[in-house]
Amino acid sequence: MRRRPPPFVARAAAVFLLLLLSPAPTSQLGLGAAIGAWINGAPPPSTASDPIPSSSSAGQQQGEQPSPEYASLQALKSAITDDPRGALSTWHGPNVCAYKGVYCSASPDADADADATVVVAGVDLNRFNLRGTLPDAAVAGLAHLTFLHLNSNRLSGAVPNALRDLAYLTELDLSNNLFSGAFPTSPLVAPSLVYLDLRFNAFSGALPPDLFTKPNLDAVFLNNNQFDGAIPDTLWSSPATVITLANNRFTGQLPSTYGYTGGGRVREALFLNNNLTGCVPEALGFMPSIQVLDLSYNALTGHLPGTISCLSGIEVLNVAHNQLTGELPDLLCDLRRITNLSVAFNFFSGISQRCDRLAGRSMFDFVGNCVPGRDMQRPQPECDGFGGDGGLSCLRIPGARPVGCAEAAVSVGVGVGVSVGGLPFGLPGASAGGVVTVSVP
Repeated sequence: MRRRPPPFVARAAAVFLLLLLSPAPTSQLGLGAAIGAWINGAPPPSTASDPIPSSSSAGQQQGEQPSPEYASLQALKSAITDDPRGALSTWHGPNVCAYKGVYCSASPDADADADATVVVAGVDLNRFNLRGTLPDAAVAGLAHLTFLHLNSNRLSGAVPNALRDLAYLTELDLSNNLFSGAFPTSPLVAPSLVYLDLRFNAFSGALPPDLFTKPNLDAVFLNNNQFDGAIPDTLWSSPATVITLANNRFTGQLPSTYGYTGGGRVREALFLNNNLTGCVPEALGFMPSIQVLDLSYNALTGHLPGTISCLSGIEVLNVAHNQLTGELPDLLCDLRRITNLSVAFNFFSGISQRCDRLAGRSMFDFVGNCVPGRDMQRPQPECDGFGGDGGLSCLRIPGARPVGCAEAAVSVGVGVGVSVGGLPFGLPGASAGGVVTVSVP
């Protein structure tokens, strides 16, 4: 039976509902901490601006052969076997800019002194319950596509290889569908990709290491699939601000190598409900921008590392439902911005004085542990019989704040996210203020 996160997780994520309340379209959102609130649902509907009217609209002129864009859109229409809401009812005739869900703009390839050629810049068919597939022919002719939004439909099969040839593609949202097979690597070849959303599908197998080394990729949503195997060691080299790997089947340890090649910009990292084992790595303490870290519902062992105290900006920290041991240190409970801290259902044997001051507050959940004299703890025989100390490598000696905290925070200039521009070109790039490599013993 699959484990599901407790209501605490949903309550914690509610802190970051600002993005959900924003009327901005997906293609204009600044990707940041609020995105984690989407983990249990679909993002806000896109409301991209109207097509640009032009006498030279994309498609085909009278007496000409069909354009590649017209051919691709008709191939997509042909691949849809059920359109219950009539989303594609306007998809006929040569003027593709008049099609519902198709957005056009001046071509970036047009000569500045010539009449601008109008091209298809985006396709948004979110939430139409379309059934069918997404063949290569459906995207191969859309050479100027900057966004493809197909979330909340019933599309199945494989992701087209032709996505690799879309030089301007910045946003790909295939979430809430029935896609399956191995991780689709074709989007990683698209040079301009910033936003990748594959949530709530049936993808399986291992993740490719180059997923986390792709330049400018700012948001990676892979939760609620069937991915398995070890998380690649390249994880902490990612330039992304948001990484969600929750509700999959990952095994092994969290990567412990942390490289600042991407600027150390991660704000949200969600790993809940997998099968991760081993220690909580020291490297997690060297993420200066992180605001949400969720490691709950795994099988992590040993003591929490002192480097956790370096997370000066963290607001939500959840390590519930693991096999962690030891005493909760003062350093953990000194985190100034923390609004939700859950260590519930582990095997912690005590809490320090400063943690004890939080015990009566709703922000701190430590039920289901082994703290003597406290309510709602495990039965003593269960605590005495637990032998999972994680080995000597996971034992931490309580002490002062690690020396590396201040140095890591000061020496790294951190970009705070990427704002993906409107239709469709001239996208601003990520701003990373420094390149530093941190080696954690």
